[in-house]
Amino acid sequence: MALIDNLPSSTGKRSKEANKIIAKEITDKSDHKSIKELLKLLDNKDRNIQSDSIEVLYETGYLKPDLIADYYEIFLELLNNKNNRLVWGAMIALSSISKIVPEDIFKVLPIITKAFEKGSVITKDAGVSVYVNLARIKNQKAEVLPILFDELKKCPDKQLAQYAEKSNIAIDEESKETFLEIINLRLKSLEKESQIKRLKKVIKSITDRYS
Repeated sequence: MALIDNLPSSTGKRSKEANKIIAKEITDKSDHKSIKELLKLLDNKDRNIQSDSIEVLYETGYLKPDLIADYYEIFLELLNNKNNRLVWGAMIALSSISKIVPEDIFKVLPIITKAFEKGSVITKDAGVSVYVNLARIKNQKAEVLPILFDELKKCPDKQLAQYAEKSNIAIDEESKETFLEIINLRLKSLEKESQIKRLKKVIKSITDRYS
């Protein structure tokens, strides 16, 4: 049976869990053939099939990013797609890929940034993860951290704690003061106790690490 026949959009059983199960099966078998089939299905005329395909691909990326890493250029092309589901799904895939080939993704940083600036909340959430992974590489920090810090300055309050938590691992001794200055400034305007608590935890983590 072809992989397309097992997708929820084909079986009529719409479920995120179903796509996760397919991704797990692909990962367990290191099934490159199915990966290639899913990539072709991204061009299917049925948007539901497109959606299932990108979801299985990024779920596979969560589990084993090296299975999709060689196809990062395809995901980059999807960032310009008219189907927003494919755009944010591609950015999620790239967030996993950027963990293992950050130098390759750094080379196309302008494409990532352009998609990030005009992207949905989910696109931005995944895009921050890309920035963090790129900024962890020493010779890339100088270019990527200012982009990440700019987003920390202007992102909505409800995204701030999440972004600060993600950014934590990319902060070194040289960048800690700028990071803490941004976070402390944003902290003053927050109203929700849960958000304040999460940010204070990030501040403590950075402070303790470099005390």
